[in-house]
Amino acid sequence: MIRVGVVGAAGKMGEEVCRAINADPGTELVARIDLDDSLEQLTGQRADVVVDFTVLDVARETLHFAAANGIHAVVGTTGFSDEDLESFRAAFTSSNALIAPNFAIGAVLMIRMAELAAPHFETAEIIEFHHNAKVDAPSGTATHTAERMAAASGEWADDPTTHEVYPGARGGIGPAGIRVHGVRMVGAVANQEVILGTTGQTLTIRHDTVDRTSFMPGVLVGVKRVAEFPGVTIGLDTYLGL
Repeated sequence: MIRVGVVGAAGKMGEEVCRAINADPGTELVARIDLDDSLEQLTGQRADVVVDFTVLDVARETLHFAAANGIHAVVGTTGFSDEDLESFRAAFTSSNALIAPNFAIGAVLMIRMAELAAPHFETAEIIEFHHNAKVDAPSGTATHTAERMAAASGEWADDPTTHEVYPGARGGIGPAGIRVHGVRMVGAVANQEVILGTTGQTLTIRHDTVDRTSFMPGVLVGVKRVAEFPGVTIGLDTYLGL
């Protein structure tokens, strides 16, 4: 039985994680930590794994606490800097961490498909849609997708746009010049399209999240397998063998 603590347990994602942990016969929820609670609950309740889907500053603290206390960490917060990641890699010597931009298995497959397709196309753009409470843009999933595509193929056609009537109309310029567009919309949860084009054809790869329960199978994979992967792993795809 894996003993699990959840940071941000009162949030929407935190509540879903708690339900998933309680429902799975292989995991036990031993700590529910929210805004004014101490991370010491994790050590007091002998948690094996901590799950965190909070904001950047809180997740950063959770990761360092977990590393210092030999607790594995599964984190879905995005926006960490390269310096953050280096500090996590240095800190996790007696336990492991999974930091993933998206825990929906369909989204992980979307990223992998886009990476595989990238060398065969000349242009690519990413459009991500999220709920209007999301404060960062573009999403971690979009940036991760762009980075993977850029690494797979550095040969992209130049953007012909010389003038934008509305500044930013063409989206942000990501790795290798891939344009990334962020949409914030009441009623949305999390959706992403990757559009690739070459002579005479386009390919659209799209993933839609209609409910937060879509993330839970991936979270449970992370909780159950984080002990197997030394150090810090970025992205769920490694755990899925992709």
